[in-house]
Amino acid sequence: MPPNQTKIHQIQLENGLTILLKEIHSAPLISQWIWYRVGSRNEKPGITGISHFVEHILFKGTSQYPANVIDHAIARDGGMMNGMTFLDWTTFYETMPSDKIDFSLQMEADRMVNCLFTGEEIETERTVILSEREGNENEPLFRLSEAVQAEAFPSHPYHYEVIGTQEDISTVSRDALIQHYQQYYSPANALVALAGDFAMDEMEKRLREIYDEIPSAGQPRVQISPDNPPERENETIIEGPGETTYLQMVYRAPRAVEKDFFILSVLDSILSGPTSLNMFGSGISNKTSRLYQALVEKDLAVTVSGGLTATIDPYLFDVSATIHPQKKARDVICAIDDEIDRLKSHKITTEEIQMAIKQAKALFAYGSENITNQAFWMGYSNMFASHAWFESYLENLEKVTAEEIISAAQNYLDASHRVIGIYQPRKV
Repeated sequence: MPPNQTKIHQIQLENGLTILLKEIHSAPLISQWIWYRVGSRNEKPGITGISHFVEHILFKGTSQYPANVIDHAIARDGGMMNGMTFLDWTTFYETMPSDKIDFSLQMEADRMVNCLFTGEEIETERTVILSEREGNENEPLFRLSEAVQAEAFPSHPYHYEVIGTQEDISTVSRDALIQHYQQYYSPANALVALAGDFAMDEMEKRLREIYDEIPSAGQPRVQISPDNPPERENETIIEGPGETTYLQMVYRAPRAVEKDFFILSVLDSILSGPTSLNMFGSGISNKTSRLYQALVEKDLAVTVSGGLTATIDPYLFDVSATIHPQKKARDVICAIDDEIDRLKSHKITTEEIQMAIKQAKALFAYGSENITNQAFWMGYSNMFASHAWFESYLENLEKVTAEEIISAAQNYLDASHRVIGIYQPRKV
């Protein structure tokens, strides 16, 4: 059972809003997260990055809650707030002292329907986002990841980085931004999750008072065709400034709701070290992983990591490495393939699986231990599954067997269906 697990109370309002409440009285704090089922998955050429753009505009506030009022109130009361956009969702959160949470409750309900989208604010944020995009383009790993992602998804919206293309950021219109906001920011497409020091009945009553009168716009119809894995191994080489060579190898991964997702999570822990699914969770050392021992300890790479992301549609399992200055990317690719072949050929022990599961469980616990993280998980898991996914996560890891890991390696880590990306310093 996940740490700090207590019963989650679910409420469904008539306008379609889902509310999840969880009492935790370990500290006089409450964390509120509001999630919208919209991200880069809901975009297409011409409006890439629009979900991220709308997120920025929401921080400008409303007539009743302008940006300076929000910032002052949160800071004055010792709270923290932020927001982010990802592949499948957009979210905003505030963690506040228990007796100060009502401001956040009212403010988020107001932002759901009353953001202004003034021309001046849009142009200000356009400049900010373009600057963010330009900064990203100076980072080798961003450029590499963008190229690899585009190769891995020829037609699915996961093809694009969440921030969008420079052209689309520059040209997206005010009307398009407002239409996106009105289409996706509605009660039926949202979920409010609160965890912390409150009385369940009182909080439910207050949330009903705040949200009941917001009209339902219905849940948007989203029809997205899946992308098949590449039919052959694809390779892309990016050249740019710097002195370091980077490698990224990606394979098509299962959806988060599939059993194979948990099997690949354990495989990932064995191969490259456990990955935190919680974006606020701390990491643990991957020095016991096979790839660390094969690459870093043998001076083929300076760093190595792996990753698996919980998503609605099949996404990516990736292995990334920073190449040792005196080695070549091909040497690292061969070493990674050797370790994957070892897995496929049944060279795995029960002790290794148990250690991998133990590490994955520990990382999961670290990412679930405080009130903010508890509220995060309640909403996050509902963006691609339900909170039952979170509650059964550890149980599902413990069920994974050696035979399932070997089968997953054979089925998913197929070189003929992967994308390899190499960033190499430009020759002068």
